[in-house]
Amino acid sequence: MQKTYVPKAGDINQDWILIDANGQNLGRLATQIANILLGKNKPTYTPGVDTGDYVIVVNAERITVTGNKLEDKVYYRHTGYPGGLKQIKLKDQLVQHPERVIRQAVWGMLPHHRLGRKLIKKLKVYAGPEHPHDSQQPKPVE
Repeated sequence: MQKTYVPKAGDINQDWILIDANGQNLGRLATQIANILLGKNKPTYTPGVDTGDYVIVVNAERITVTGNKLEDKVYYRHTGYPGGLKQIKLKDQLVQHPERVIRQAVWGMLPHHRLGRKLIKKLKVYAGPEHPHDSQQPKPVE
């Protein structure tokens, strides 16, 4: 009889990964980031267990999208007050808050429960090429 292996907290090795978003497609980049956060790129992947790595994304303002998404894609949020529905186009969001575009795309690909909330905190997104995580010695990914 084979036993199922469930990694314990001491068995999990979490690295820091650096991803440059310059010229990359938004959806394909978000898929790659979500897989790294979930740990699906590791042989110790177990559903429901945080086996993924930390991810640093730089140059978020330089992502690309296909088709007419710059004009057609709209992000919605609600303030919580009556009539408080706010909307912003992707083109304007990239100018004002480019890190939110990647964060929302990755959040849509993660599980929407306690594990997903834990994983999204391991994602660090920066608009420019600079990041404050040099002491973690992140490994760059192509």
